[in-house]
Amino acid sequence: MAMQYDAVLAQRSQKTIYRDGDTVLKIFEPSYSKANVLNEALNQARVEETGLHIPRLLEVLMIDGKWAIRAEFIEGRTLQQMMEEQPQNMEEYLEQFVALQMEVHTKESPLLNKLKDKMNRKISESAFDATTRYELHTRLESMPKHKKVCHGDFNPSNIIVTPEGVPYILDWSHATQGNASADVARTYLLFCLAGAQETADRYLNLFCKKTDTAKQYIQSWMPIVAASQSVKGNADERAMLKRWVNVVDYE
Repeated sequence: MAMQYDAVLAQRSQKTIYRDGDTVLKIFEPSYSKANVLNEALNQARVEETGLHIPRLLEVLMIDGKWAIRAEFIEGRTLQQMMEEQPQNMEEYLEQFVALQMEVHTKESPLLNKLKDKMNRKISESAFDATTRYELHTRLESMPKHKKVCHGDFNPSNIIVTPEGVPYILDWSHATQGNASADVARTYLLFCLAGAQETADRYLNLFCKKTDTAKQYIQSWMPIVAASQSVKGNADERAMLKRWVNVVDYE
């Protein structure tokens, strides 16, 4: 008999997220790679050790022949919901969003996979021609090497604010260690792909101002991040990302 849960919280391709009492169960389709499930659980456990506010990992298990990850349920509303419901407070929410991302980047977790290795692999897997891939690999190689925790999918729907106002960061499946500007470029592109260009620009300006980072530096990561993102994007996203990859004249 299939197990029953309180409610479906979210559905993604190849996984469904349920609430089960005071826990959350993420159940993966049988076709989903076992190694990826275990890597996601390991990422979460490693990031937990940095002291960031994230849901605690409770167990990895099999349910009806499917791999699943159980973590604690965080009561609250996503920052995305808050932004949509109270657009007049957008400035305040963006401030909170950027401050949270900056806090993530102050952490180190030496056993996380390296962002650079992941980007190199994604560029190789992308559908771009050999010349473009070569340029992207070369550009990536020239980037400063850092060891900061990078979320990899930092967007307002992955942040839950509790009734007490404490923000928790969800979904560490893409976490790596590396250059924070790549993480920022990715967040910028996620806003753009969601059709929120104005928010994307406000976010980037705010991040650059608060961290005293040159906008050109983050923009130099955009082609790399766009190529990496294109591997899993849908057709519309891929067309948009392709423009990002080709938008920069290579040195």
